[in-house]
Amino acid sequence: MSNQKENKRLASLDVLRGITVAGMILVNNEAGDTFTPLAHSKWNGMTPCDLVFPFFLYIMGISTFLSLRKFGFKWSPAVARKIAKRTILIFLIGLGINWLSNVVGGDWGLGNLRIMAVLQRIALCYCAVSLLALFVNHKYSLHIAIGLLAIYTVILLLGNGYATDASNIALCIDKAILGGNHLYTHSPIDPEGLLGTIPAIAHTLIGFWCGRAMMQAESTSEKVLRFLLAGAVLVFAGYLLSYGLPLNKSIWSPSFTLMTTGLASLLQGILMYTIDIKNHRNWTTPFLVFGVNPLFLYVLSEVMAIVCWNVGLYSMLNNGIHAIVTNNQWASLCFALVIVTVCGLIGWWLYKRKIFIKI
Repeated sequence: MSNQKENKRLASLDVLRGITVAGMILVNNEAGDTFTPLAHSKWNGMTPCDLVFPFFLYIMGISTFLSLRKFGFKWSPAVARKIAKRTILIFLIGLGINWLSNVVGGDWGLGNLRIMAVLQRIALCYCAVSLLALFVNHKYSLHIAIGLLAIYTVILLLGNGYATDASNIALCIDKAILGGNHLYTHSPIDPEGLLGTIPAIAHTLIGFWCGRAMMQAESTSEKVLRFLLAGAVLVFAGYLLSYGLPLNKSIWSPSFTLMTTGLASLLQGILMYTIDIKNHRNWTTPFLVFGVNPLFLYVLSEVMAIVCWNVGLYSMLNNGIHAIVTNNQWASLCFALVIVTVCGLIGWWLYKRKIFIKI
C-alpha cells in the first residue's frame, strides 16, 4: 500500500482502466434478467459486456511496458521478485475467491475447487508478457503476438475448437491437466481455461506493443494518432478474420483478440485526445477512483458479493429494488449500479487520501 501520490500517471489510461473495472463490477453483479448488451454472448458473437475483461488485459499490457520501463527492461533480483510476487499474489487471490465461493456453499474441501478464473488469467498474462519484455527485443513483440494467434488458430481448426461438446480441444486439455471437477461448469468450456490463455497472452502483448508505440511518439497528438491508427487496423483485421473464425469470448478466438484490442486502442486514443489534449477532465473523477485502485476494488466486489449473498443482504437489497422497480431488467441494472456505487464510494475514500493499494 502507498499513501504517496503517484507521479506522472497517464490520466487517460487511468480513466480507461476505471471505466473497464467499473464495467467488470457492473456486469458481474446483475441479478436476474439483464439487458442483452449487459450479458455475455452465450457462444459466438460479441456484446458490450464481452469487452470489459479484454480491455483490462490490453491496459495491463500498456501498464506493464510503463512499469518495467522504470527498470530499463533489465533483469535483476529486484525485478524478478516484483514479477514473481505480483504473479503469485494475483493468482492466489483468485484461487481464494473461488474457494470462498465454495465455502459459503458448504464445501470446505478442495475437490471441487475451480483452478482458473479472471484473476488467474490476469496473473499468467502479466507474468508471460513481463518475462518477454525482459528477455526479447521489443521490436518483435507484435510478431510474437501474431505468431501466438497463428499457432492458436491452427489448434482451434485441428482440435474442433468451436465445438460446444466434449470434443472441444480446450475442454479436453483442461480436463486432462486440471481435472473435470476443477473447471467452470456453466458454459461449454471454462472461459478462462488453459488453452485460451495463449491468445490472452497475445492480447496483452498487443497492449504492450501499443504502449511502446505510444512512448516512442514525440507529442501527445502523435500518441493519439498512433492509438487510432493501431485501433483501426486491429478492428479491420478482426472483422475480416471473423468470417472464418467467429468472434467468441469463451474460447478467446483470434478474431475476438484483434477486434477487442482494436476497440480498446480506439477508445484510448479518444480519451487521450479528450483528456490529455483538450483537458476535459471534469467528468473523469468517478472513473479515476476505479482506475487507480483497480484490482483492489474488483477483488473487494467479488468478496463482497460472495459474503453478502450468503448472509442475505443482497437478497434484501434485490427484493427492495424489485418492490420499487417492477421491470426485471431495469431492477437488475439498478441492483448492479448500487454495488458499483458502494465500491466507488470506498474507492473515492482511498482516492481522496491518495492511497493506492497495489495488487
